[in-house]
Parts: sequence; C-alpha cells; structure tokens
Amino acid sequence: MRLGLVYGAAIGSIVTLPAHARADEDVSRDQDAFTLGQIVVSASPDAEPLIGSSTLSSKAIRLFQRDRLDDAVNLIPGVTSSNSGGSRNEKLVDIRGFGRYQVPLSIDGIRVYLPADGRLDYGRFLTGDIAQIQVAKGYASVLDGPGAMGGAINLVTRKPAQPLEAEASASLNLDRDGDYAGYNGFALLGTRQDNWYAQLSYTRNFQNHWDLPGSYEPAEGSAEDGGKRDFSRSTDWRLNTKIGFTPREGDEYSLSYTRQEGSKNAPLHVTDPASRQRNWTWPYWNIDSLYFLSTTSLNDRLTLKTRLYRNGFDNLLRAFDDATQTSQTRGRAFNSYYADTAWGGSAELAAQVSSADRFSVAMHYRRDKHKEWQQGFPSGETEPKQTSIEDVYSLAAENRLTISPALQLTAGLSYNWRDLRRAEDYADNAVLEYRLADDHALGGQARLVWSPDSKTHLHASISSRSRFPTLFERFSSRFGGAVSNPDLQAERAVNYEIGGARDFNTLHLEGAVFYSDISDAIESFPFLYDGQTVSQSRNVGDGHYYGAELSLSARIDDRLSIGGNYTYTHRHLNDPSDQAFEPTGVPTHKAFIWADWQPVKAMHILPNLDIASNRWTVNTAGTEYYRIGNYVLANLTMSYELSDGVELSAGARNLFDEYYLLTDGFPERGRSFFTRLRFRY
Repeated sequence: MRLGLVYGAAIGSIVTLPAHARADEDVSRDQDAFTLGQIVVSASPDAEPLIGSSTLSSKAIRLFQRDRLDDAVNLIPGVTSSNSGGSRNEKLVDIRGFGRYQVPLSIDGIRVYLPADGRLDYGRFLTGDIAQIQVAKGYASVLDGPGAMGGAINLVTRKPAQPLEAEASASLNLDRDGDYAGYNGFALLGTRQDNWYAQLSYTRNFQNHWDLPGSYEPAEGSAEDGGKRDFSRSTDWRLNTKIGFTPREGDEYSLSYTRQEGSKNAPLHVTDPASRQRNWTWPYWNIDSLYFLSTTSLNDRLTLKTRLYRNGFDNLLRAFDDATQTSQTRGRAFNSYYADTAWGGSAELAAQVSSADRFSVAMHYRRDKHKEWQQGFPSGETEPKQTSIEDVYSLAAENRLTISPALQLTAGLSYNWRDLRRAEDYADNAVLEYRLADDHALGGQARLVWSPDSKTHLHASISSRSRFPTLFERFSSRFGGAVSNPDLQAERAVNYEIGGARDFNTLHLEGAVFYSDISDAIESFPFLYDGQTVSQSRNVGDGHYYGAELSLSARIDDRLSIGGNYTYTHRHLNDPSDQAFEPTGVPTHKAFIWADWQPVKAMHILPNLDIASNRWTVNTAGTEYYRIGNYVLANLTMSYELSDGVELSAGARNLFDEYYLLTDGFPERGRSFFTRLRFRY
C-alpha cells in the first residue's frame, strides 16, 4: 500500500520539472507519468515544487478536486479558464492571453485538433487518468511541431511504475442545498515488469445539474428562474489503455488507445429574449486516438524518437425550435454532423555532438480529413456530405549548447507549411469546391539559462511562432453573413520572457515577466459585397500582450505549508473594423492561494482561494464591451487516511456562494460540495 506516500511531502510534490530541459529526457519525479508522451516545457529546476511553474501533477488535481481540464489548469500562473457563453457555452483556456486557436492541446504529445473550426471544449477533457498537465507558456519548442503561437498544453497519461498497481475512487457531488448533483468515478489497473508494462484506466463524470448562487435574482422575462441551472446536464467518460516494451535501457516502445465520449446541453443567456436564444444540444462529442510512441538509442550518441497516430472526431449538434427541445420544425432548427479523421506522425533524431552540445532535428506530418453534412428543417432534407482534406508539415532543428557549467543556450528553427487538397461546401442545392491555396511560415526561438548556484536559476527567451487559420476562418459563410478567403495567411506572435527561481531554505520563489508582439492577427472584416454588408476573415489585426507571474511556497513547520501564485496580464489587440473592440475572457489580475495544515498525522486540511479581477466581455449583439467577473472564491478540502491505502475526503467549492459571471449573460455555479473515497494498492 502506498497511499501514505501521497501526502509525504504534502503540497511539496505538486509541481516539478527540471530546468529548461527536455521533459522526456530529464524528468523522473512523477514516476507514474508516461514519459514518452511528454513535450518540451520550461520550469524551475530541482526546487521544492509548488502550484506554479509549468507542470501540474495528479496530486494537485486530486487534492483540489479539479476533475476537468479547464478547472485544473486554472491553478497555474499565466493560465486562465473562462466560458465562451453564447449558444455553444464551451469551457475555454487562455495562456498569457492566447486562446484555443493559438494554444494547441495534445494527449501524450498527440495533438487533439478539430480541422473545421478548432473549437475545443476544454470542459470535455477529464483528469482522472492524467499524471501531469504540461503547459508551455510563450516559449514552446519547435521540436514539438507547428502551431503553438502562444504556448501549448499537453496531457500526460499515467504509466505503471510497480509490478501491480490498482486504484479506484468515487466522488459524490452535491449542489448548494445538499441535493444530488452528479458523480465522478475512476479506476486503474496496471503492471510493470522487467521489460514490459500494461495498463487500463477508465474515468467518468456525470453532472446532473449545478446550482446558481442563492443571490441570483431573475429579471422579468428571464430564461432562467434560479436554483438548478437549466440545461446544465452533461456526461463524459474516457478510456485509456497502453502496452509497452522496454527491451533494453534507453529503449521504449508503446502502443496506446484513448477514447472519450461526451454529451452535453447548453444553458441559456439569462437576459436575452427568446428570439435571440439558440436552443442547442450535443448528443455526442467523441474523440478517439490510436498511437505508437517509441524511443531508441541507436548508439551512445544518437537517439531516435517516433510518433505515429490515427485520430477521430465525431460530433452532432442539434438545434431545436425553442427551449422545450422537443421539436425541429422551424428554419432555425437543424442537425449538423462532423466526422473528422487525422493520420500523422513525427520523427526526432537527437545527436550528442559532444559532452556540451546536443543537436536535434524533427519532422512532423499530419493529414486532416473533415466531413460535414446537415439536415435542415422544416423540409427535413439532408445535404450531401462535404469533404475537406489538408496536409500540414513541419521541419525543425534545435541545438542545446552548454557554454559553461552555469550557462546553457538553446536555439531552434522551424519551417512549417500546409497543403490544402480539397475544400467543399454546400450552397444553392449543390456541392461547391473552393479555390485551393497553400501557406507556409518560419519559426525561431532562443533561450539562455544561467544557474550560478544550485539554488538560483535565471533565464531569458525569445520565440517567434505562427498558427495557420482553420477551415472555418477561411471558408465558413457564417449562416450567409460571410464570404470565403482562401488566401488567408498565418498570424504570428513574437514572445519575450525574462524569469528566474530561487530557494531560500524552506521558501521557494519564482517568477517571470513576459511580452508578446502580435501581427497579422485574423479578424472578421466587414465590407460591401454584391450590395450587401458581409464579413471576411483577414490578417488585419495587431497588438501586444504583456504581464508578470509570481509563485511561492513555504514550509512553515512539520504540520503547515503555504503557497500561492499571482498573474498580471494586459492585452491590447487592434481591430480596424471595430474601434470599440476589446479582447475578452482574461482578467487583469489572477491569483491562487493555498495552505496545507496537518493537525494529526492522518489528516490534511487545505483551505484555498481562487481570486480574479474583472475581464472584458461583449453582449450577444456584439455592440457593447464592458468589464465583468471579479471574484474571490473560498474553497476547502479535508482528507483523512482511514488505513494504509484508503482515504476519505470531503470539501466545498465557492463556500460563500458568491455570484459572478465570466461572460455576458452566463452566471457561474454557486456553492457545491463533494465527498470522495479513494483506494490505492
């Protein structure tokens, strides 16, 4: 039984990553992390870890009851979770102001990408089987592939570290009145042998509903009467299985399969009239991935790493006549189907040129095939399937030079290009083919790390990255209000950062200042076309983001640890077609503060605060920008080790039932409670 090890260092094992190094070469702190699936991130080295930096461990996710990805990454400085609002009502994540289009998401280094519109809903990704959440902020290595204009997020699944591992947990979730609100379950079984390992895990989250705060007062004619939030029901589950072989030291080969399925509804805007509401629901939102990962030591100086994968995405969006969601007879109703498939892979060859010089080259390839069709009403007729196919390539090289024992320089270059093979749409009772156009982009970066002693680490970096536009941005008609732009090009950001970390005995401190210069930003530009005002995606935007991050943790005595992090973010983005435009969704100030108190050996009490200032939002019509959403949320988790390997925990989120919004017209959940029983062998 090993549960006692989980709290052995209390919060001291939540986040850890060696200094500015390849994670899959140098990290072994989280022994259950699937190292083949890690990416390149930067963080403070060899220090007492804290909730900060760039990697969040499964311990932190569990301790603070963060069962969804958007909720978990909000613990990390520089990362903000929010809500898209509107009819899609999706959970969003921003890194230093960059959103889901500029920040790719991967599972074990395999990108999760929706080629049609890139609209990932981060609330659909569960954390029960995740060993680490890696976040690259600003500086994302060119070796990990194209995109990553503002950073990258990678979910590292677990891998067995013992001959026999078994774990199970079950949580009961309650609303603000103590009524049943849903449950979360997780189970894992794995084995690690001399030259092979195998594992199977399953996690499921069911949300029956969530409650609005008690102070919510519905306006006259509101679509929401308070109490249980209407249309807040959702279901998600994920299965992950892997088998791996380690025939000799330095070699590893793994075959994994991940499948997740979800269904959700979308709460309505609380003040918009019925005529503006869209009654949308997703009966299924499914992703699966079959992937092979390997690392092979060709000799003492050469290492080859490969990734091969096949991904699938299936989605159904249903629009109903009204809020009863019982009929589809009006022109606003439809059934929209997506069926996407991706094939691809990468190869990376690293050469230890000398004891001080490591040179790596990488090649990435991906083919995305998108299929869509729609059933319209009141006719009930279904369109022919439309297909789009695109290939994306990347060539990259990186050199890591140890100038002296205290000084290290890493520099990299990449050349990325996309080749659009097919682009179809349906209009005027016929399938039409858009004009094909390709694009290419260069990337480059450099990072200098200085470690004058074992307790001090300073760094400076610059990174110029781009991201290609989605099919939606290039070709979507936006329900007839837009025209295509096949020649739309990549947008770009140049990211600068200076930071460092320092240990002062039992206190660990780290921080960074950052600045991003944005050019060729993609904006929706209105103009007159055939006598009508329509819009078109164009590279007309520019701007800058800047800010600072600070994290600290301290061990007060054997029974008490404290810590926290703070982020300041300023964003300015110019939209020449809208002088009132403001970038939405990211607060100027954000903080997370925690304490871990152990009154007796078997018990841990963890009070914590989520804090944010207000942020910009915009009304449904897009005509008014205003500030919204400042909050201080008090949370509490208590756990007790009943016996070796058995733990009972309970807690509450938003203890004082604070009312707040993150986007126009969509209040967030009020007070909630949970209790969890966990077993580990």
